[in-house]
Amino acid sequence: MAAKLILTGFMATGKTVVGPRVADRLSWRFIDTDNLVVQSAGKPIANIFADDGEAEFRRVEREVVASLATESKLCPHCENPRPAVISTGGGALLDESNYAALARAGVIVCLTASPQVLALRIGRSAAKRPKLLEGGKPLPERIRELLDERAPGYARADVSVDTSNLTIDEVVERVLDAYRTAGRQRCGLSA
Repeated sequence: MAAKLILTGFMATGKTVVGPRVADRLSWRFIDTDNLVVQSAGKPIANIFADDGEAEFRRVEREVVASLATESKLCPHCENPRPAVISTGGGALLDESNYAALARAGVIVCLTASPQVLALRIGRSAAKRPKLLEGGKPLPERIRELLDERAPGYARADVSVDTSNLTIDEVVERVLDAYRTAGRQRCGLSA
């Protein structure tokens, strides 16, 4: 089975909440690429966008993804590659090099939700999310635009899980099931 489970999807689909729980269930590490981008840049994502622009954010994100995807750390006990659950930023899969690196590294699970649910979940935090502020449009309209732009990237995931009407625990179970199924298919094993 693939050594990494990659969670991707639009903001507020549940990656940051679900990822650590999935990692805990698997007894794996949890890694959030956005946190690593912030560490690398030395400032919050909103400041990277404001000070340096989206292109700089995407450059740093590409470096982080490439590093994680090719990570060769071994478990000190069994000497197998150290597995991880990796949560990506909402636009990471749109970059061709990010997609290629992540697809080689493990199984990609895209978390989705309806635009209405996303708007409710995002609520007032929209002001902290640079991509939502572009164009000055109402939040639901901007979410739909971004979802349309990102749909081809999200469609490349091995599997999708709609989180719209699920509890966090239900999402965790669906992600684990999807990972196990997709991992067996990638290895050529029968289900």
